[in-house]
Amino acid sequence: MANLQRNLRGGARMKEKKEILFSVTIDDFIVSWFSGKGAGGQYRNKHQNCCRMVHKESGAMATGQSQRNRPPNQKEAFNNCVNTPIFKAWLSKKIYDIDNPNEESIDTIVDREMKKIKIEVMKNGEWEAAE
Repeated sequence: MANLQRNLRGGARMKEKKEILFSVTIDDFIVSWFSGKGAGGQYRNKHQNCCRMVHKESGAMATGQSQRNRPPNQKEAFNNCVNTPIFKAWLSKKIYDIDNPNEESIDTIVDREMKKIKIEVMKNGEWEAAE
């Protein structure tokens, strides 16, 4: 459905080259169909033409329901989904991981730093380390 690319710049006179980092396809989403509500008449309310798409990895979710037919609603749902803040954050992390394969992942760093946190609770007016 979409290829995510980055520009590789050479010199001032060189044309920009694009490199495909990875692709996001329909297989990366959970697609479900539902009946619309509101204006649009009997056709809109009786047929399942509205689309809900959930990106499996990021959890980003969006709907497309402004048209009467499935294909434009599916396209609208996809565009809405890839423009959500959750998907954009996932995309930034994915690009970072691809660009920095030898560096520690953000998840590894967070897990390591979380182990350094000391948790204390107050018992009988004094702070004690939590178990």
